[in-house]
Amino acid sequence: MKHLLKMLDLTSEDITGILNLADQLKYEQKHGIEHRHLAGKTLGMIFEKASTRTRVSFEVGMYQLGGLPIFLSVNDLQIGRGEPVQDTARVLSRYLDGIMIRTFKQSEVEALAQNGSIPIINGLTDFSHPCQVLADLMTIREYKGSLEGLKLCFIGDGNNMMNSLIVAGLKMKMEVAVACPAEYKPSAAVLDFAVTHPAFSITTDPKEAAKGADVVITDVWSSMGMEDEEKKRREAFKGFQVNEEIMSAAKSDAMIQHCLPAHRGEEITEEMFEKHAKEIFDEAENRLHAQKAVLVTLLGKK
Repeated sequence: MKHLLKMLDLTSEDITGILNLADQLKYEQKHGIEHRHLAGKTLGMIFEKASTRTRVSFEVGMYQLGGLPIFLSVNDLQIGRGEPVQDTARVLSRYLDGIMIRTFKQSEVEALAQNGSIPIINGLTDFSHPCQVLADLMTIREYKGSLEGLKLCFIGDGNNMMNSLIVAGLKMKMEVAVACPAEYKPSAAVLDFAVTHPAFSITTDPKEAAKGADVVITDVWSSMGMEDEEKKRREAFKGFQVNEEIMSAAKSDAMIQHCLPAHRGEEITEEMFEKHAKEIFDEAENRLHAQKAVLVTLLGKK
C-alpha cells in the first residue's frame, strides 16, 4: 500500500490492518501512551474544499504522532494559478514526506500519485471519501464486534460516500444495500465492481434497503459544489429521509452513521439524529484514529 486514493485500490487485508492499528492507537491515546511514530515527518495538506473534520483531525493526528502538518490552501499555491499538477507533485515531493489533498476531481489525486514520489492521501474527492469510510468501519466494528455478515444500508445520493461504502462493505464481507433515486446512482466503476457480488443490492425503495439492516448510513443530498442543485435535489430525494418509519424496517438494535455536517430535517430527522448522536459523534472522533493509522502505515518506518 503506497497511497490511499480510493477504496477500490485497497485489499481487505489493507483495510483490516488499518482498522487494527487505529484501534491500537486509540487505546494508547486514551491511556496516555505516547506514539510519536512520525517524529521528524512533515505532511502537506492541500485544501480546495472547505473542511472541519478533515483539517482538524489530520492536524491533530500529525501532532500526536510527533510530525508537522502544513496547511496549504489552494489559493496560496501556484497550482491555484495554473501550475500543472504534475509539477506541483514533483516540487512538493522534495520538501514533504506525504500529501493529503481534499479536492473535487479524483483525477487530481491520481495525478499527484503518478507524478510525485511520496504517499498521497485522498482527504475527499467527488468520487471517493476513503478516510471517512475507514472511520465508519472502525465505529461499526466497535459497536458490533465484527464486520463480516452485517448488513450495511446507505440511503441517499450516489456520491463519494455511497461509492466508497459499497466497495469497502463488500470487501469486508458485509451485505450492502443502497437506496437512491434512479437518476442519482453511484458511479459506473463502483457498480461494475458491486454487481459481481451477490451480497449487493440497489433499489429506489429506502425501506426495502433498510430491511434487516445492522447499520443505516446517510449523507447530505447536496454536497459542496452542488448548491445550485439544492431545490431540484430536495424534490428528487423526497422519501429518502432516514426517519422512524425507515428505521422500523432495520433491526431493533441498528445503529446510524452520518459523515457530517447533517442537514437535520432533510436527509435525517432531528429525532433520529439525536437518538443515535453518540454513534455519530464516535464516528466523527474515529476520523482522528483511523487517519493516524493511515499516516503511520504510509509515512512510518517500513
